[in-house]
Amino acid sequence: MVEQVSVFLENTAGRLAQLTRVLGDAGINMRALMVADTSEFGVVRIICDTPRRAAEVLDRAGFGASLTEVLAVEVPDRPGGLADVLDALQSEGINVEYAYCFVEPSGGNAVDILRVEDPQRARLALERAGIRLVDGSDLYQVD
Repeated sequence: MVEQVSVFLENTAGRLAQLTRVLGDAGINMRALMVADTSEFGVVRIICDTPRRAAEVLDRAGFGASLTEVLAVEVPDRPGGLADVLDALQSEGINVEYAYCFVEPSGGNAVDILRVEDPQRARLALERAGIRLVDGSDLYQVD
C-alpha cells in the first residue's frame, strides 16, 4: 500500500498555488497530483516524497490534510497496459473508486494509483494476474 495525502480545498483563485507553495517551501517534492473539483471545493490527492511530513506541514498551514492508503500498480507504458489491470480487478468484481497515474522517472513504466473498495482482495487479484504492486518505499521515504 502507498500513502496518499488528501486535502479538501476551497475552490478559490490561488488556493491550490498556496498549497503547493507550502509544500515547496518545506522541501517536499510531489510525484503526482490529482484535483477533482465541484463549484465550491476540490479534493487534492498527492503522492509525494514524505507523505506523513507533508500532511503535518499542510495541517500546520491550515489545510485539512489526511493520509489515505491506496494501491500503486506498475503498468507497462504501452497500449492496453491499464486495461489489463482493470480487467484483473473486474474479473473479481472489484470496483475502482478513482484512479490517476504518473510516469516513473526512468520512463519505462507508468504507476497507476487506485483507490478500490476492497484493497486486500484487489491486491490478491492483481498478484494472481502477475501485475506488480509498487510499495511506498519504492516511491518515497517512509517517514
